[in-house]
Amino acid sequence: MTTTGRRAVLVAGAAAGAAALAGCTSAPGERPRRPSAAEREAERVARAEAALRLRSVTAARSLLERYDATLAAHPALASRLTPLRGAVAAHAKALGEGGTASPAPGGTPGAGVTAAKPAGATGPAAPAASASASGSANPVASSGAVRVAADPRAALRELAAAERTAADGHAAALLTAAPEYARLLASVAAAGAAHAYLLTEGARA
Repeated sequence: MTTTGRRAVLVAGAAAGAAALAGCTSAPGERPRRPSAAEREAERVARAEAALRLRSVTAARSLLERYDATLAAHPALASRLTPLRGAVAAHAKALGEGGTASPAPGGTPGAGVTAAKPAGATGPAAPAASASASGSANPVASSGAVRVAADPRAALRELAAAERTAADGHAAALLTAAPEYARLLASVAAAGAAHAYLLTEGARA
């Protein structure tokens, strides 16, 4: 093949490649590509998981507010409730960050919890994370809507009932959660059941 012939082949090949590339891209003004069924399903799953995480953190925050309201109404219960309150705060933090946890039944602040983000991370990275609580002993902000019984024993029963409600919610949520988050929910639910026992039957033992 002559030099001229080789040049003609190269030019033709380049032109064909350019035409193929142009066919793979959208022309200006062309309608955007519609997402595939797989992409729509992935988006649906992601939205459902985000909603589940937000519900889980909200439940943990509500329980934490009840602990703070009970401690404010009955300071004499501090030695008994503070360790449990610290565990609930750690659970709320882990649920918001989507970390892993193996909470201790008795509950000490941060016991058995390993968050997915650094402990010092701040800022509302996601709706669930922005609702998470820190593991500190500082009370969370409350709207003042939590009512606490005047009798300490009744207040403890209310707190135990709140623990059971939260634990039941976490147990139900783990059925549709992603595997890692489901394990976290199972651990937190088990810890909540243990807290409920310590607040009621355990106190009489």
